[in-house]
Amino acid sequence: MKKSLPNLTLSTIYCNIFGHNYEVTRHVTNHVKEYKCKCCQKQLTTDSDGHLTELTPMFKEINLTLERINAIKNIRSKKQVLASSIY
Repeated sequence: MKKSLPNLTLSTIYCNIFGHNYEVTRHVTNHVKEYKCKCCQKQLTTDSDGHLTELTPMFKEINLTLERINAIKNIRSKKQVLASSIY
């Protein structure tokens, strides 16, 4: 019986030995960001506890919703600042 080996590439071997080299790819909110490894292209995001977790389709949808809510909040706060400065 043959055992199948995981898909090993040079970049995954490098990350397994030296660790991932993550860069921020998207700022969802002040506390939530999405990250991507420069070598193996693995994607992560911060979860509700602030820990890094794999970016699944569910987390992508959650991040999109959070980003929309945050944008609306920022627009409203800017309008309030402008309205208060007029008076």
